[in-house]
Parts: sequence; structure tokens; C-alpha cells
Amino acid sequence: MATTNIIGAVHILLSVTAFLGNSLILVALNKETSLHPPSKLLYRCLATTDLLVGLVAQPLYATWIFLDPWTLEDWKIFAYVQNATNITGYLLGGVSLLTMTAISVDRLLALLLGLRYKQIVTLKRTFIIVATIWVSTLVASVCVIFDYHITILYSIIFTAICLVISITSYIKVFCVLHHHHAQVQDHSQQQPSQPNALNTARYRKAVYSALWTQSALVVCYAPHFVLRIIVRHSKTYPLHLQVIGEIAVVLVYFNSTLNPFLYCWKISEVRRAVKQTVRQALCYTWG
Repeated sequence: MATTNIIGAVHILLSVTAFLGNSLILVALNKETSLHPPSKLLYRCLATTDLLVGLVAQPLYATWIFLDPWTLEDWKIFAYVQNATNITGYLLGGVSLLTMTAISVDRLLALLLGLRYKQIVTLKRTFIIVATIWVSTLVASVCVIFDYHITILYSIIFTAICLVISITSYIKVFCVLHHHHAQVQDHSQQQPSQPNALNTARYRKAVYSALWTQSALVVCYAPHFVLRIIVRHSKTYPLHLQVIGEIAVVLVYFNSTLNPFLYCWKISEVRRAVKQTVRQALCYTWG
């Protein structure tokens, strides 16, 4: 019981930090104008997902932990909370994973398309992709009510596909960047123009920012993903495995609290907008 209370309290604390942190990021992204609109939409989608984790998913999970089905007058309440927890968890986790995959592809397209990037990767097309991500993930998440195994199978298959796409995209990005760097070194007497050098440097920062966020998601989700596979092929579910499972779930939800710090650390445009927003809020509060 004590362990349950501690884990529930941790979830409540993380839900508050995730909500506040991602609310601040959304306000900052709304003020930031230097980011390419489609790229900014993808980061908005990711921040909105993390905000909903703190506002909806994590409080639901904490409620489900504290509920005791044996003391409830109507056991269906426990079932309703459990279903809502599973649906929101799989929905928001799936949207985060697919959005990060879209960001990795977006970074690759920005490199390969060059000047055609802004003509092909438009805000309208990106919005359609984001809407498709939400709708398809919602359908798969609702399936958990009817057949839990369908959702598990969907999550395993699409997680593997997303990781392959993301890894392939970043490998391709770094191969092209390395090739470009080698060409510059071979033709050192032909100095590149300053604007191109600045654009390359800015692009590298954008790639590393996305890669850090992607890596954080993988690290936070991997233990829970591996544990799900183990439980699926195990005939028993011992107590120590249950405790590890709860810690893995905390790590999954912690990703929503961690992301705002990564945005501020790795994306200078967002960091400046956040500082400006905080200053304005403090001036309004104490003014």
C-alpha cells in the first residue's frame, strides 16, 4: 500500500510539472516566428501531447492506482477508469512516437530538398499528416476495449516501424552532412559563402535538437516496451516484476516533463521565447 501511495504521488507531481512545462512551451512556440511553420506545427503537436499527458493521462493513471475495486460500490467505475487510462495512454504515447518520426523525416527532407523544401513541405500537408496521426492512433487505442491484444500488436509493430524510419532518417542525414563536410575540406581553397555556412550550422542544431528529443523518448519508453513483451510471453507475473513495471510507467510519463527542458536547452529560438514569456509573466505579476 505504501508503494502504491508513493507511486501515485509521483504521478501527481509529474502531471503538474508536465502540464506547466508544456503550457509554457506552447505559449513560447506561439510567439516564435523564426521556425519554419510546418516544423513548428510538429513541435506544437508534441508539446500538446505532453500537455494532455499531464492534464488527462497521468491523473487518470494515478486515480486508477488509488482505486480499490473491492471497496467500490460499483466495480464498473474501476473498469471505466482502467479503460480510460489505457486509451489515453496508448493514444498519447502513439501520437508522440509518430510525431517524433515525422520530425525525423522532416529534418531529412529539409536536407535533401534544399530550396524546394518550403514548396513541398507546406503547413497544409503537415496538418493533414498530424490529423492522420491522431485519428489512426485513436482508432488503434480504442481497440483496447474490445481486444487488448490488437492494441498490443499494433503498438509493437508500429513502434518497430517508427524506430526503423527514424534511425534510417538520421543515419542518412549524418551521411549527407559528412559528405558535404568532406567536399568542403577537399575544396578548401573555394570558401563557402557565409550565408550557406550559417544555414548549415543552423540545420545541424535543428537535427541535434530533434535527435535529443527522439533519444529521450526511446530511453523513457524502452523499459516499458521490453517489459510488455516479457509479460506477454510469461505465464506468471511476480511481485518484483509488477514493481519494475510501475517504475517503467513512471519513466514513460516522465518523458512529458523532460521534453520542455530539452526544448529550452537545445532549441535557442524556443529558449529565448520562454525567457521572454517568463519575464512578461513576472512583470505582470509584480507590476
